Amino acid sequence: MTRNEQGAFPTDIYLSSVSSLYQHRRALVIGMLSHVVTFLLVFLKTSDAFYLGCAVAIVIIWTLRNLDMRRFDREDFSHADRMIVRRWENRYIVGGIGVTLTCGLTCGYAIAVSQDSFAELACISVTLASMISLVGRNYGSERAVLLLSSSACLPIVMGLITLGDPYMLVLAVLILPFIFTTWKMANNVRAFLYDNVLAAREIRSINGQFDAALNNMTHGLFMLDGDNRIVVANERACELLKLGDKAETKDVLLNEVLRRGAREMTLDAEKTATMVRRLDLLLKGKRSRALVPVSEDFFLEFSASRRESGEIVLIFEDVTARVQAERQILQMVRFDTLTGLPSRDYLFELAHNAVAGEAVPDRDIGLLLIDVAEFKHVNDTRGHVVGDKLLQSIAERLKDVAGSGAIAARLMGDEFVVFFPNKENRPDLDERIRDVHVRMRGAYEAGGFTFYMTMSSGFVIARSSAFRFEDLQIKADLALAETKSRERGGCTAFEAEMDARYLDRQKLKSDLREALKSGALSVSYQPMFTPDGARVECCEALARWTHPERGPVPPSVFIQLAEEMGLVTEITCFVLRQACRDCSTWPAGVSVSVNLSVLDLRDRQIVEMVGKALHETGLNPARLHLEVTESCLMDEPAKGQSLLHELRERGMTLAIDDFGTGYSSLSYLDALPVSIIKIDRSFVRNIRDDARRFKLLCSAVNLGRALGLKAVVEGVETLDELQLINDYRCADLIQGFVFSAPMPASAIRDLCKPRVRRRNAKASRSQIA
Repeated sequence: MTRNEQGAFPTDIYLSSVSSLYQHRRALVIGMLSHVVTFLLVFLKTSDAFYLGCAVAIVIIWTLRNLDMRRFDREDFSHADRMIVRRWENRYIVGGIGVTLTCGLTCGYAIAVSQDSFAELACISVTLASMISLVGRNYGSERAVLLLSSSACLPIVMGLITLGDPYMLVLAVLILPFIFTTWKMANNVRAFLYDNVLAAREIRSINGQFDAALNNMTHGLFMLDGDNRIVVANERACELLKLGDKAETKDVLLNEVLRRGAREMTLDAEKTATMVRRLDLLLKGKRSRALVPVSEDFFLEFSASRRESGEIVLIFEDVTARVQAERQILQMVRFDTLTGLPSRDYLFELAHNAVAGEAVPDRDIGLLLIDVAEFKHVNDTRGHVVGDKLLQSIAERLKDVAGSGAIAARLMGDEFVVFFPNKENRPDLDERIRDVHVRMRGAYEAGGFTFYMTMSSGFVIARSSAFRFEDLQIKADLALAETKSRERGGCTAFEAEMDARYLDRQKLKSDLREALKSGALSVSYQPMFTPDGARVECCEALARWTHPERGPVPPSVFIQLAEEMGLVTEITCFVLRQACRDCSTWPAGVSVSVNLSVLDLRDRQIVEMVGKALHETGLNPARLHLEVTESCLMDEPAKGQSLLHELRERGMTLAIDDFGTGYSSLSYLDALPVSIIKIDRSFVRNIRDDARRFKLLCSAVNLGRALGLKAVVEGVETLDELQLINDYRCADLIQGFVFSAPMPASAIRDLCKPRVRRRNAKASRSQIA
C-alpha cells in the first residue's frame, strides 16, 4: 500500500473506507432483529428481565445509529479534511461498540449468572454470528474491527474465567486468538482492497494522462491490429483526415477509413489510390516514410512502427509548412534572388540535362562568360540599390537576347553566363555568341539613371560528346581573362595557347609557394644617394626570386602572383625581417626602406609584424622606412591611415612611393603622416628635351619641400638627367642606375666605407663636368 508522508492513506481513500462502514444497512437491520429476537426468546425461557433490557437497548442503539447514518448521508464531504472523516469514523465505532458490548455482556451474564444452557447457547451463537459478519462489514476501519471484536469477546472471556473451571479457563484463552484472527483478516481484506483502489486510481490517472497526451498531439495516430483494423485513434488523426468522431473508426479497416477521409476531402480517385498504395507499402515495411500530397497546399507524411505483438502504430502529421519551406529553399538555391536567373549549380544541372537528356547527334555547344565592365564604379557613385537595379536590367536583357534556345544564369557579382545547347545543331554558333555579346552593350535604365555599359566576354565552343561543364567554365574564364588583359569590352574565343599559359601560371604559383616555404627568395638593395653621390642615406629592399629552371623571375610577375594567392604578406614579412637584420650591420647613418602592399594594410597584423622584426634584430625604428603607394589606401582609406599613424607613432619613417601617378596625391599629403615622397620615374624620363615634364618634376619637389617633406627622385639613369636635377636642386636623394643598380647587403656595407664613397663622388663630379 502507498501511504502519505504521515504514514496514513490519502484523505480521499480514507473517506472511501469510512463511507463503506455506513453502507449495507440492511445487514444492520437483520442483525438488530436477530439480536432482539434471540434476547426475547431467552427472556421467555428464563423470565430474567436483564435479557429484556438488552433487547430494548439493542433497539435504542440501532435507532440512534440509523439516525446518525442518515446524517452521514446528508454531510457534504467535498471539502472534508482528515479530522472530519476521523470524527465520523469514531461515531460509527461508538455505535458499533454499543451493539457488540451489549451482545458480549448478555453472553457473559448467561455464562456467569444465569447459567442456563439455552441462554448461553443462544447468546453466544448470535454474538459469534455477528463476529463472522464483522470482517466483511467493518474492514474499512482497523480500529472498528479491533474494538468491536474485543468489546464482544472480552465479556465472554470474563464470564468463563469467573466459573473457575480449568476447562472453561482454557476456552477463555482460546477466544483471544479469535479476536486477533478477526482483526488480521480484516487487515488483509483492507490491504488488498486499498492496493486495488490505489492501482485503479493510478490506472485512471495514467489513462487520463495518456488520453490527454494522445488527443493533444500535433501528430495524428492510429494503432492497428494484425488485420489493419484501427484499435486506437486520436482526435488529431480524425481532424487531419476529416473523419469526425474517433469512436466511429474503432475496429474499422484502415483502407476504409482512408477512403472515407478522401471522400470528405473531395479527393479524386487517382489521389485516393495513391494514398492507399503508399500507405500499403509503408505498412509492409517497404518504406520508412510516406509523403502523401493531398492537394497543392496540403501534405501529410506517414511513418509506421511495428510492435512484437503484430500491432502497428501509424503516425502522421501535416508537413505542408515544411514542404513549402523546402520548395522555397530549393527555389533560393536554384535561382539567384536578385535577378531570378538560375544559379551556377542549377545551371550545371540544366546544362547536363540539355546535353545528356536529348537523343541528338554529336554537335557543337558553347559557353559564354560576361563581365560587366566598371560595375563597381556604379555601386561607388550611385549606391548598391541602384547597382542592384542595374543588374536586374542586365539580367532581363540577357534573357531576352539569349532567347529560348540558350540558358542564361548569374555566376556571382557582375558576372553572367550563357550556355548554348545548340539542339538545332546550327553551324553559326560562334556568330550567335558574339551577337549576344554585342547586343548586351549599350544603355540601361536603373533607378532613374541611364548607364552606358560595356561587357567583357570570353567563350568556348566544344563538342557535346566531350561535355564537362567545369572544363568549359575554366576555358571560358581563361578567354575572359584574355579579354580583360588585351581589350576591355571585347569578346574573345578560347584558344589552346590560353590553356597552356594558364597551366604555366599555375605551375609558377606552385613553385612560388614552395620557394617561400624553402626560403628560396632573397633580398637586394638599391641605395639612395645624396645628389652629389657622396653619401648613402637609405637603401630600398627589393625581393628577388631566382627560379631553378626559369632563372630570375621579375618582381612584377611573382609579386602579382603572390597577391592573387594571398601570399604577399608572407613576402613582406620575409623582406622586412631580412632588411632589418641586414640594416643592423650597416653604419648607423644608413636606413633601410621596405615596401608595403595593399593587402598588408588591411589589418593590424602589419603593426605586429614590424614590431617583431625590430625586436628580433634590435634595429632602431628610426632607421626603418616604410613605403606605401596611393593604391594601398583606395579600398579602406580610414583603416589604412589609422595603421600608418600607429606605425609613425612607433618611430618609423613613412614614404609615399610612385608619387604623382595616383588620383589623390595632394589630399594624401595632407592626411598621411609621411616624411618622404618618392617621385616616379615617369617624371624623370626625357626631362632634357621635354620642358613640360621637367616643370612637373620641379613643382612636385617644391610642393613636397613646402610641406616639410624630403623628395627622392627615382629612376635617374643618365648623367644628363642627374646634372639637370642637380643644377635646379630638384632632389634631396637620388635613386637610380646612374649611381647604382640593386646589390646584395654585403655590397652595401662596402659601398658605405668612406674611401669608396669619396671615390664614387669624385667620379660622379668628373663625369658631370
